[in-house]
Amino acid sequence: MNPYPQTRDRFAATERTACRQPRPMSVLAIATVSVLCPLLLHAQNKVTPEDVISALEANNGVHPGERRGFTKGTCAAGEFVGGPTAARYTRSALFSGQPVPVVARFSVAGGNPKVPDTSKNPRGMALEFRLPDAHLQHMTMSSAPVFGAASPQAFLDLTLAMRPDPATGRPDPQRIKAFRATHPDSAAQAQFLERNNPPVSYANSAYYSVHAFRFLDRDDGTTLVRWRFVPQDGEKRLTEEELKTAGANFLEPALIARVKQGPVRWDMMLTIGQPGDPENDPTLAWPDSRLTLKVGTLSLTSASPQKGAECERINFDPMVMADGISATEDPILRLRAAAYAISFAKRLSGE
Repeated sequence: MNPYPQTRDRFAATERTACRQPRPMSVLAIATVSVLCPLLLHAQNKVTPEDVISALEANNGVHPGERRGFTKGTCAAGEFVGGPTAARYTRSALFSGQPVPVVARFSVAGGNPKVPDTSKNPRGMALEFRLPDAHLQHMTMSSAPVFGAASPQAFLDLTLAMRPDPATGRPDPQRIKAFRATHPDSAAQAQFLERNNPPVSYANSAYYSVHAFRFLDRDDGTTLVRWRFVPQDGEKRLTEEELKTAGANFLEPALIARVKQGPVRWDMMLTIGQPGDPENDPTLAWPDSRLTLKVGTLSLTSASPQKGAECERINFDPMVMADGISATEDPILRLRAAAYAISFAKRLSGE
């Protein structure tokens, strides 16, 4: 018997967290929620996850069976060992000191499966931690420390601004300029991506939670946190010359080659929030002065192309969380969860 949830269970968990349904659901209920959830978010935010998925499909085309965002990816696997430092803040089994199996996926932002690895957009690291008793903890992170939109409407506006011009096949610079002028919340991520070339390997990039989360201790006390995974191999970026010569598909073979040399490791660094720190706006960084602690180490020991591999079947919903970690009211976090559910359902049906 497989000790981990099957595909349908993953979809149910995704829909349940997105719409805050506390009860297990039947297949019929899942289908009903998949219709009602976007309507609920529409009432709350005026922008539905279906709006976002449709915009992504219009930008990138529909690639049957593929993710609508961060389409190009690579699978990996290994384990995580969390230390006692975090136990002061959370009761999560992730920090028991025991090895936790991990399935990972690395990716390049965008819905184009052929996006060049030299593109100046975020890289993603998605992790599924397989805790005791078949519990799951997901972390879905970005190589940029902040997000590019503070609200669902701003994210939809950004997606529309990035729509390729039919004449050039690229986004219209004037449209992007107009978006930046009216959306100051996009500035921090845009500046980071402009000033920082892509990494030479997935193994040489840090990855950030972007969103704030809440850690719950054994007495139900809460602590606002963010985290990042820092590579023990060091952060290394392509030079301007390497940008011209690296080619379109170097990230996957570089990771596979690196893993063959030995485990690839990242230190999990936890940042403790203070009163007044933004908890519902992923475009705003916290002050560098905040207390930061090393709370664990991720070690990956295998990597492979995603087609047919384990990570391909997983919906890395960032709101799949085990006991001891909970979400904030961040509207972008909740939009992501609902949009991932729709994308996942389309993949399951072969769309």
